[in-house]
Amino acid sequence: MSDNCLVANDWICGEYLRTRQHDLLSAVGQHLVLTAESMLAGLVIAIPLTLIARQWRLSTGPILAVTTILYTVPSLAMFSLLLPFYGLSPSLVVTGLTLYSLTILVRNFLAGLRGVPEDVKEAARGMGYGPVRLLLEVEVPLALPAVFAGIRIATVSTVALVTVGAIVGYGGLGNLILSGLHSVFKAQVLTASVLCVLIAVVLDLLLLGLERLSTPWTWRRTGLLRLRAVRPGAGSGNGAGRGSGAGPETSEREAAAR
Repeated sequence: MSDNCLVANDWICGEYLRTRQHDLLSAVGQHLVLTAESMLAGLVIAIPLTLIARQWRLSTGPILAVTTILYTVPSLAMFSLLLPFYGLSPSLVVTGLTLYSLTILVRNFLAGLRGVPEDVKEAARGMGYGPVRLLLEVEVPLALPAVFAGIRIATVSTVALVTVGAIVGYGGLGNLILSGLHSVFKAQVLTASVLCVLIAVVLDLLLLGLERLSTPWTWRRTGLLRLRAVRPGAGSGNGAGRGSGAGPETSEREAAAR
């Protein structure tokens, strides 16, 4: 890469990465902190809201309506409404992003809990499970796939929305993107944008790995279903395996031999 790429204002510039690495690392750090704080605050608020909506069905409609309305508020209007309470500070951005995450988190958490089969819950009650034990040991574990799906979507969405915080000076990589757009600094705009995408992808993969570790039965079941799809007779007994599972391959070999 030419050292003159800064002067030429190229989109891809290694010299920019070398000379501005401190600014980039600082922006990435702020981006990660804002994302983590917003998600943690969102979880702290979404979990009790979900439990309230699950326990009292009359509250479900108002809770989902309020969180959905908050999600539809434009970011500029949201920050303006929160500005009298938080001023121009990181808390302003975190609060706005927390409110945006609620509709995704609450809806997925609630869908996961309500997706637990009723006969499973009845069986647990028959074994003497009380409401709290039923929730913690039966419903929450079975709802984890939906719960993680909500957390992954909300996290990726929050990573993207952090850039909007640049309008109040706390946008992480969004600050670099905004200043790069104003100065038509191509390398800065492209580099900050790519880093923002990379953060979203890495966090999503980390959460996917955590989901796999927390719900091993889901990917084992998926693997078994794929194995059965490849080998139709697998798992249906020795006789069936020799009959239907190896049948097509055996027929092809016999046809080739003939």
